[in-house]
Amino acid sequence: MTSPSSPTSVPAARIHDHHPLVLALFALTAVSGLIDAISYLGLGHVFTANMTGNVVVIGFALVGTDGFSITGSLTSLAAFLAGSVLAGRLAARHSAGRRAPWLRAALLAETALQAAATAVAFACAPNGASEYGTAAGTTLIALLALAMGLRNGTVRKLAVPDLTTTVLTLTLTGLAADSSLAGGDNPRLARRLGAVLAMLAGAAPGAALVIHGHLGWALLASTVLVGAVALGYREGDQDDRNHRVT
Repeated sequence: MTSPSSPTSVPAARIHDHHPLVLALFALTAVSGLIDAISYLGLGHVFTANMTGNVVVIGFALVGTDGFSITGSLTSLAAFLAGSVLAGRLAARHSAGRRAPWLRAALLAETALQAAATAVAFACAPNGASEYGTAAGTTLIALLALAMGLRNGTVRKLAVPDLTTTVLTLTLTGLAADSSLAGGDNPRLARRLGAVLAMLAGAAPGAALVIHGHLGWALLASTVLVGAVALGYREGDQDDRNHRVT
């Protein structure tokens, strides 16, 4: 049975678009655009944030399509699932506490994993080269997918509508299916559009950095952004008390 102070007693759908949590999730959505630009364009067409795309890539690789790696994609999937397990354990450990410290702990762990990936990227390509050997590339994929699995597991627990931070399929579906053209009243229109724009805001500069041989700097930017969200995240006492970990 749910206690009166649990987050399910205050539906996530009631969190307004200017709430600190929504703003943090917008920033993390931009990071996801950066991360998938880094991994797909710089690490052999492997996704580390978007597992739907990764499963499709495995299908391409299974029939011998050039440019796609079964090893890289399976590494990404395994690390992502491990990160999701860690997210569940972290949520369980904070189940009796406030949301802000739990979210901050999860984001600091993601920051540490991205920082490790950044260090590997600069160590293995000190001159800015965008090509990495098998061991270095696999390490980068594993670290990034572990970080994004941790993020996805955490965001799933938060359950804020239209802000998964890594995929936009349902968000775009909602934009169309709930629009005035479909006879709807455009609920959460600004949030949905914001999520799409945030993903583009991360993917475009991430791609630009990678194709010009600056994968390490793109990783550094994503690390700094997640760290800033983690350290800067604050909520009002009443918000924090009424939205505990599920």
